[in-house]
Amino acid sequence: MNRRVRLALGGAVGLVVVLGLFLTSPTAFLSQLSWVAANPLLFAVVLLAVSVVRPFLAWPTTLLAVAAGYAYGLAVGLPFALLLMTVTALPPFLLARRARGTGRMTTASEQFVERAGDFRSVAASRFLPAPSDVVSVAAGVANVSLVPFLLGTAVGELPWAIAGVFLGSSLDGLSGLSADSLASVVDVRLVAAVALVGLLVLAGPLYRHVTSQET
Repeated sequence: MNRRVRLALGGAVGLVVVLGLFLTSPTAFLSQLSWVAANPLLFAVVLLAVSVVRPFLAWPTTLLAVAAGYAYGLAVGLPFALLLMTVTALPPFLLARRARGTGRMTTASEQFVERAGDFRSVAASRFLPAPSDVVSVAAGVANVSLVPFLLGTAVGELPWAIAGVFLGSSLDGLSGLSADSLASVVDVRLVAAVALVGLLVLAGPLYRHVTSQET
């Protein structure tokens, strides 16, 4: 296959992805892409494209983990899911870091990150049951460095990636994926346990931050 054909194929896949993103729901879009899963390399390219535009559509990040688990199983699906969930956190983070101002919220965010550390604040915040994009924007506003942000995102998304990959690997097909099954990817007990870990990790820096604001 020559270079022009490869470029044309890549462009066509990209166009299909973009159109599908805007015209369908996330579960319906994945259902339509079931045939692509038979080609692991092509499916990986599609999922990477979806991960880049996902934040602008407010789709859940666990959708990426479910798809990775379905196509690649546990051994390959988990690291790939972590890659996708890290990549998809970049657009809101970079946009927020570029557009951040100099107000009180920015100053307070920066002071908190200084006490907690870049990596610790990102990883622990992702343990909490907060929307992934909110955490990414907050990290951007606080001017977190890029490498600690990426590492913290990978560690913090690990519990949710595991849950999504497990669900995906148990599916017979993406057409069987529903909004309800996607919403129930993570057990309430797991959410509570992981959130508790996140709170404990942030408890010290949070206490010091609050007390410093009162003095």
